[in-house]
This record gives sequence, structure tokens and C-alpha cells, in this order.
Amino acid sequence: MDIFLDGFSKAYQLLVEPAASVWVPLLKTLQITGIAIFITLITGLPLGLFLGLSEFKGKQLIVVILNTGMGLPPVVVGLFVSLLLWRSGIFGSLRLMYTPMAMILAEIVIALPLVTGFTFASVRNLNEKLKWQILSFGASKIEMYKKILIEGRIAFAAAVIAGFGGIISEVGAAMMVGGNIEGQTRVLTTAIVLETRSGHFDVAIALSMILLSLTLLINVGMTRIQKENVAWNRIWP
Repeated sequence: MDIFLDGFSKAYQLLVEPAASVWVPLLKTLQITGIAIFITLITGLPLGLFLGLSEFKGKQLIVVILNTGMGLPPVVVGLFVSLLLWRSGIFGSLRLMYTPMAMILAEIVIALPLVTGFTFASVRNLNEKLKWQILSFGASKIEMYKKILIEGRIAFAAAVIAGFGGIISEVGAAMMVGGNIEGQTRVLTTAIVLETRSGHFDVAIALSMILLSLTLLINVGMTRIQKENVAWNRIWP
């Protein structure tokens, strides 16, 4: 019991007066995860909209692959990204292995199926007549996509939360492609693993508290946006 009390006590001190072992992984997490989720959203949301609103040959196969990707273990993603970026891999000449860019690529592969899948499911749950109603007013396909994205923004927020949650807590792929290099590729999750293995439980607890707080803050913010949209829709149906 003493180890927990001592750990939380020292963790509090580290949070009040952050050391490099705490704020450097935090900044790297925000940088890598922020870029990854941004790229994922600008690609996954349009792709999910397209799949949900279009009918074409081979769509069912893509949906099956998409659903499989949603449950793909991160460590498997790390393995395949490593094979592609390794010195003898297809993209080995780019020398991206053990860099933040390699971690961003791995996180995109993890989050993209989640964002696309949730967006696709949200579109399929909308009224089927909405698409034709928008087009009947002379809107282009791009304008239709924008309107449907606005109409389903509450459900689409779940796609953002799913994508963010899938990569902010990821550790397997991050260590495989990033190498957990101090000051370069060490993020909150990999730092927690390292500090725990080294017996530095105070630092590990401090990092865990920061990670949980960051995740909670993002989810509370997204939930608040959803509630505000619900209230707005009740006033202006």
C-alpha cells in the first residue's frame, strides 16, 4: 500500500513542478496524435460519406475490409508498418523507421477504419430520403456531402472520439515503429511502460494521470458539443 501512496505523492509533485520526463512525452503525444487524427478526419469522414451515399460494384467487399480493419490489433499494424519502413522494405529508402512520421503513419492506419466505419454507419442510419431531398434543390454532390455531414454531426462526433481513443492509448505499434527514443518518439503510453519497467512508479503514475486527464478532457469536450447540437436541433428542427 505504501508504494501506491508514495507513488501518488511523488506524482503530485511532478505534476505541480513538471520535469522533462513528464512534459516532453506529453508534447510528443499531442504532436503525433494531433497530426494523425487530423489526417484521419480529412480522409476518413469523406470516405465514410462516399461509402454511405454511393452504390457501386465491390462496395460490399470494401465494407467487409473496413469492418475487419476496425478490429485490427495495433501490434499487427505495427508489424506491417515496420516491414514496409524497414531498411529492406518497400519504403526503406525514406528512412522513416524510428521517427515520429512512422508513428503517425501507424496511428493513421489504426484510426482510419474506425473513423470511416463510424461515419459510414452514421450515414446509413440517416433518412434515405434526405439525400434526394437535398439534390432536388439543385445541390451538387459536394454540397450534398456537406449538408449531410452537418445533419449528422452528432453521430459523426462519435467517429472522432473513436478515432482519437484508438490512437491516444496505443502502445504496441508506437514502440515497434517509434522505438521509444527519448525526446524523439517517446510518448505518454511508451513512457509509462518504460518507467514502470524501471521501477519509477512515481513518474509512471504521473504520466498515467496526465494521459487519463487528456483523454477525459477530449471526451468531455466532444460530449458537450454533442449535447449543444441536440439542444440546438430542438430549438431549430
